[in-house]
Amino acid sequence: MTTRFDAVMLSYDEPLADKLHARLQRVLGIRVKRLHGVEGMRRAYRLAAEVVDREQFLLADGDFVLAAEFALPAVEPLAEGVSMRVWRARNPLNGLIYGYGGLKLIRRSALREIGDAVDVLAALPGRTEFTADIAGTTRINQSPYHAWKAGFRECAMLSRGSEYGMDDAEAADRIAAWTAGGEGAFAEFALSGAREGVAFAHEAARVRDEFDQLNNPGWLFARFTAVHGEQAIAG
Repeated sequence: MTTRFDAVMLSYDEPLADKLHARLQRVLGIRVKRLHGVEGMRRAYRLAAEVVDREQFLLADGDFVLAAEFALPAVEPLAEGVSMRVWRARNPLNGLIYGYGGLKLIRRSALREIGDAVDVLAALPGRTEFTADIAGTTRINQSPYHAWKAGFRECAMLSRGSEYGMDDAEAADRIAAWTAGGEGAFAEFALSGAREGVAFAHEAARVRDEFDQLNNPGWLFARFTAVHGEQAIAG
């Protein structure tokens, strides 16, 4: 199959990453390159720009389940001035559907100029467009730790959403859904993480270096085990 785009999966330690990578290749019908275990989210994104051969490429996280009906031939290139397009994803625990964990079409040149925001892709130069289409599901609940980490990071950043141009009311609605509970495997850990993330955002409001720890896997894992114990890691 000939395509105008490359595709990359960024994975770190997600238990289902191998299977989800195989699914991406099967559904897209093309080879999907993969970066695994890269320390530092900003570094991982920058490296993604170097492993592709085309200016525009699809980018998926290691916990993204691409919908079987996603049609790569129907994907239109980014317009002039647009750095990234985001397809929405379903959250399997709380029912939210928005850009969190969704599939991206992104310019390699934009990633090479990425800024220093904690929400790394919010620091892209140029415009980001969001589609109404749902591209798949974000399987954040692959383990207790991964469910907790997803809730913690997302709600911490939602609590500071105005710093990234996010509407305060929309951010508050999403926090309310994350912190209200959910159903499914390890939902209680996502709920705990979400509530802890909101508290952390307020604690770290005056300490930028502390908030930057949201992109530090070692720091996140240590915080999880300090609160929930080693026995919670595998479920």
